[in-house]
This record gives sequence, structure tokens and C-alpha cells, in this order.
Amino acid sequence: MELLEAGKIVNTHGLRGEMKVVPWTDYPEDFENIDYVIVKRKTGGERLDIESVRYQKANVLLKFKQIKDINEAEKYKGMTVYAPRDAFELEEGAHFIADLIGLDVIDIDTGAKIGVIEDVFNTGSNDIYEVKRENRKNLLVPVIEEVVKEIDTDGGFVRIFMMEGLDDEV
Repeated sequence: MELLEAGKIVNTHGLRGEMKVVPWTDYPEDFENIDYVIVKRKTGGERLDIESVRYQKANVLLKFKQIKDINEAEKYKGMTVYAPRDAFELEEGAHFIADLIGLDVIDIDTGAKIGVIEDVFNTGSNDIYEVKRENRKNLLVPVIEEVVKEIDTDGGFVRIFMMEGLDDEV
């Protein structure tokens, strides 16, 4: 089963072992469809079964069946939580960041490889692909219709239009 990073435990909440999680999903409500998460330790993964899900501002408050009090919960602060990939539903045309990282970025006009997606950032209005290029500084590509023309995760590439001003290097 494939796991995706779903968030990070940033703090405890209350005395009964609830944990405050910053969700790394577009929809924090996705946690309501997840039965369990995995936290990874040096000794391997540990399964934590979700007992309840609540919300506090932009955070998710998770109560796990295995954790009974704040002292146990403290041990998990700072850990990344992973969830089964099939627990998340994507809207039409949306992609998991994990599927985008490593894709080749191709200039739609010339067919030349520009580089490889190294990271994806969300700015609020649109995502930004950080494209690693050989012997050049990384390129920041706005994920907008005018620039990103095709995303083919199965084929391993993204085709973009290098509009004027996108590459400011001379």
C-alpha cells in the first residue's frame, strides 16, 4: 500500500492525548475518511488508529486510540503523518505532489527538456513548480493555463510554454 505525507504533528492538545496536526492536504476534511495514519521512527513505521477528528482554525485535532494522555502524545511532536493514498480523492485535473516531483519539464515549442520538478509550492492563488536545471539556477514555473499546457504523470513529463519573462537569466 502506498502512503502519502498527510501532515505534521506540531503539538499536543489538552490532557487526553489529542494532537494538533497541520494538514498538508487541500481539504483537511480528508482526515474524516482516514481510519489510521503511520508515523515513521528510526525503528520503522507505527500505526495509529484515528478515534476522532476535530478542527481548530487551520489545524486538525486528532485523537488516536493508542494514545491515552498528554505524556504519551508528547513523544509524537514534530513527526510527519502518512496516510493511505486511496483515502484521498482528487478533483478532476488535480495531482498529488508526490506524483509531480521528478517529472521532466519540456518546452512545448522546442521539445527541449528544461529540467525536473524538484518541489511544488502553493501560493494561495496558484501552485509554483520549482524546476531544477543543469548548471543554471532553478526555474520557478507558475501553474497557470497560459504556462502549463500538459501534465502526463504516466508519461513522466509536464509540457510548458516558456512565456516572455519566465526565464530571467540571459
